[in-house]
Amino acid sequence: MKTLLLGIALIILVGIGGLVYRNAVSRPAAPAGACTLDARVCPDGSAVGRVAPSCDFAACPPPNVALAGVVFALPEGFASTTLPDANAVAAYASASSSAGEIDVRQYPLGSSTPESVIYASAIGDASGALVSPGSFSAATLGTRTYSFVVLGRFEGVVHAAYYLPVGDSVLRFDSIDRGVAGWSDPALDVAALPANAALRAMLSTLQTNQ
Repeated sequence: MKTLLLGIALIILVGIGGLVYRNAVSRPAAPAGACTLDARVCPDGSAVGRVAPSCDFAACPPPNVALAGVVFALPEGFASTTLPDANAVAAYASASSSAGEIDVRQYPLGSSTPESVIYASAIGDASGALVSPGSFSAATLGTRTYSFVVLGRFEGVVHAAYYLPVGDSVLRFDSIDRGVAGWSDPALDVAALPANAALRAMLSTLQTNQ
């Protein structure tokens, strides 16, 4: 009787071992350091996966641009150009002279509030004086709300700016439209101007760079 029980137990153990072996063969363990298979959707709608060994997401390919803690899809027809000043971190000119330019500036917060940095950097083109805080309005583009202000209208040039606090700095995105008919008209729809419309489309795609 004891021998029979031992035989049955041995058969059971062999059966269990066979099942374990078959599962191990059909479902091999993931290799050490393998990354998860989730994907990040880039601003332009393309997707990238994670890359070993860090398993961080791969950089989004052009026309996506990553800088100063954000990533966005650069509008078609715009290409890098000379930085206009020390605060500029990127500048893009349109191949079409009618579409103007888009500039990106970064202002460190230091011990200041975002509002004080925004107002201190909003200098009118023609006057050289600070623009009144009452001239600002809110512009919701995509999932983010920007502080919007027109910095200048002078001899056919319309210069507008969109501000966004990001981390320990404030980013300012400028549109410069040239050759604007009716540039002095108070009823002029600045958002419809080519460079401003391109900038608004760009800001609608903006993501934090994580």
